[in-house]
Order: sequence, then C-alpha cells, then structure tokens
Amino acid sequence: MKNLKLIYLFFALCVVISCSDDFVDVEPFDENSENFFNSEEDYQRALTGAYDLLQATYLNVMLGEIASDNTLSGGESAVDVPGIQEIDDMVHTPLNAQLRDIWGWMYAGVNRSNYIMEFQDKTDFPGKEGVLAQARFLRAYYYFELVKWFGDVPFAVDRRLQFGDQFSIPRTPKAEIYAQMELDLIYAADNLPYVQSQTGRVTKGAAEALLGKVYLYQDKFTEAATVLENLIAMGPHDLVADYSTLFENDNENNIESVFEVQYTDEEGAGFGCLQCSEGNVAVGFNGIRNYSADPNSPGDIFESGFSFNVPTQEVVDEFEEGDNRLGTAILDIVAWQELTGITYAIGFEHTGYFNRKYISRKGDLNTGDANLTNPNNYRAIRFADVLLMAAEALNRGGISDARAQMYLNRVRERAFGNADNNVTATGTALTDAIYHERRVELVGEGHRFFDLVRTGRAKTEIENNNGMDFIVNMAGETVRVHDSRTFEVGKHEVFPIPLIEIQLAGNQWEQNPGY
Repeated sequence: MKNLKLIYLFFALCVVISCSDDFVDVEPFDENSENFFNSEEDYQRALTGAYDLLQATYLNVMLGEIASDNTLSGGESAVDVPGIQEIDDMVHTPLNAQLRDIWGWMYAGVNRSNYIMEFQDKTDFPGKEGVLAQARFLRAYYYFELVKWFGDVPFAVDRRLQFGDQFSIPRTPKAEIYAQMELDLIYAADNLPYVQSQTGRVTKGAAEALLGKVYLYQDKFTEAATVLENLIAMGPHDLVADYSTLFENDNENNIESVFEVQYTDEEGAGFGCLQCSEGNVAVGFNGIRNYSADPNSPGDIFESGFSFNVPTQEVVDEFEEGDNRLGTAILDIVAWQELTGITYAIGFEHTGYFNRKYISRKGDLNTGDANLTNPNNYRAIRFADVLLMAAEALNRGGISDARAQMYLNRVRERAFGNADNNVTATGTALTDAIYHERRVELVGEGHRFFDLVRTGRAKTEIENNNGMDFIVNMAGETVRVHDSRTFEVGKHEVFPIPLIEIQLAGNQWEQNPGY
C-alpha cells in the first residue's frame, strides 16, 4: 500500500527433525504464531497483514457492477473468465470460481483481523487502542462484504478460524454478524482520529461512514442518520470541487476520500495469485482492448486492458442533460476516437463505453504484468456517498425531508455547476431522486447491485433491461443483442456458498435457497 507498505505475513510452526535429543535445544528459524505479539512492532506487522486483503476487494467492486444493470461482463469472448460471464447472465452456480475467490479472500481478511484480536491482551504499549480499533474496523469491513455476498455465514470473533473448525461452526444469522459489526465500528470510531499520521490507515470518519452504511443496510434509519450527520458536521471531509479530477492518480486520498484502498505499482504480479497483487487488478480488466495512441497526442493518456465491465447504454441514458459527471464516469470510445484518432479492438458485448473512473492510465511504472499492477486507488467510501446515505436515511426514516434535500443537492450542485437542478420533491418522489443520484454519482464503483437488493428494487431494475437492445460490434459488424436476464426473488439477492466449502465442512452448511 502507498504509505502503508504491506508485507505478507506467514506464520508457520517450525518442525525440527533430529536423530538425538539435542533437537530440544534448537532455536526455530521461523516464528511460531502462538509466540508472536511481543512488541508494538509485532502488532503493527500483523495489522499490515490484515490491511493487505483490502486489495483483493477489486473483484467485489467489479462484480458489484456486472451483477447489476450498470455494466455487462465484456471481455474477449463469451468464455473469457466464465465465472464473470455467469454472474452477468444470472446463471452462476456454487461452482463459480470468482465467488470462491471472494469467499476465501474475505475470510483471509477476517482471520488476519481476528488473529490480532485473539492476542489483544498479550502485550501493552502506548496507542494500542488505535491498533485494535483498526483491526476491528477491518474485521467489520470483511464481514460486511461476506454478508452482502452470501447472507448468513460462519462467524468467529476474537479467534482465528483454523482447520477443523468448519465442522463445528455453523452459518450464523446475518443479524448477529451485523450486531458485531456495529460494536466493532463504534469502538473504532471512539478510538481513532479523523486524520491519521500515515496515509491509508483507517480513521474515525471511515468507521462512522461504514457504521452508517451497516445501519442503512438494516433499515435502521434513525441510527444511520445520527452517525452520518455527525460525520458530516464534525469530520474533515468535503466534496472535491472539480469532479473531473476525482479519479486521477494524482488526486488520491483527497478531502472527499473517507476511506480509500491503497494500491501501488512497485511490485510485480501474475495471474497465478491475483490476490497477491499490490496493484488494482480491476483497472486492467476494465481497460480498453488493444488501445493505441500516437505518442504525446491528446489520446495518449490511457493504456490497454481486457475490456471487461463495460457500461450499458441504459446507465449512460440515466444521466440528465447538463450533468457534468458523465464524461468523467464513462468514456464514449467512439467519440474519443473521433476526437483523438486513437485505435482499439472490439471485445465481447462491446457497448462503446468504458468505466473511465477505473481504466488504465499512462504514467505508472508498468511493472509486469502491467495489466495487474495499476496503482489506481479505490475510493471505497467517498463523502458524496456519505451525503447520499444521510439523505436516504433522513427521507426513508421519515425524519427530515428538508435535510435530505440539502445533502442531496450538495451533490447535485457540484454535478451541474449551479443550483438550477436542485430537487424540491418530498416523500417517495424524493426517495426516487436519491436512488437516481446514487446511481449516477457512484456508477462504476461497485455499489449498484447491493443498493438494488437492500431497497427491494433488484428484480424490477435488472429485468427492466430485458426489453432493451444494446449494440455489440464484432469483427467490424454491427450486431443487435437482446439482454434477457432473470432475477429470481428469494434466490438472487445473495450468491451461492462455494460448493467446495460446504463439502470441506462435512456438508453441515445448508446452501442458499435456489442454488
């Protein structure tokens, strides 16, 4: 991580083989995990390891868009990364490789966080509460991802899940897991500053924002409004004045960033261990296929990628006339080609659009594999998101439509550059305006599918695309394709537990309904 360098921590038991009793006097070469945590440095090293799995959430972000009505899977062909194609088509099964990755990587994050908490009382040092607060935030963050994706999941607190535990630990109701998230985030908010001395570390504001989101996902509108309005009033965050600069690599960790996943291009990566990459893998996947521009020309600002996660015409049309965010959020590649003379190749399900927020940009080190090591940070929680969550809580909770309008219109005034498009609606019309604003403000950032699910709109919105044709340009020919995804209520709100995980647990975990 930038400014918070991540070191993989491998704690192994040392096995010493000897032909005599002298082996009992041999000092092990490797650290025993039970004998760790003897200094502040040990706690900080373990905390760095817990942060590390944040970088693997690139997949969560990509698929959170592809599962929704915002984007299509794309790629090279209909069989390019089959697991991604399945989720796009809503035909994913318990054998889906990408879902198993999310399961495994998020549990790795939980385990690393719980490792710190398991030994929280072993050694004291000044500032220890801040270390534990960061660990508890990270645990809540990883569990939040697991609950969003899989619903009820196996649950452990302040101890690691080790081999064999899967036979005795059941799937825990998500309400119980949410309750622990709340406790963790309240502790984190109470023990962290709004501004950290080291960029990239969790702050009080990050804890408050995630707590507000956890409340919102449970329809606890009063609690959500309280914590989010406190952050708005007391925190150091604000909207970046110029939206067009928000996602550039030279404008990371800015005043709008409440929590940002740090990436770097200083280390190489390969397809054999995508979660090991210190770079943002999604950026390469989202990139324009075979992109080429004349050196130093106006188009010489992007690099090639794999053309996944391509925005639909429908989400482009969602932007109102005069909304200045469109050109920053979504790249119209045909218009860009006409303007700059660049060339590119057509991928599968080509719509003519790319997620401009997170595509490969010129200027990084291009450390190999260059498609996997892009340094673009992920803006996990932005202040605009905080404002819109507060607006939603105030409106849907029947607390104050006036304050909800105020927060919503702060976001819209930046988008349009004036107050002429401010929303004055109340009640359900205001709710719809907030939903619209979340879509266009946060498009491409991984929130859409889960927003649809938690508000009960997933079937309607996702299947609304079924009557829309989108253009796919294959081998120079224009082809019209019909999207006919089916969202099954009672099934598709969550994803299947990976079959291998159920089998490894002795088949004691019941699969999610419909899978």
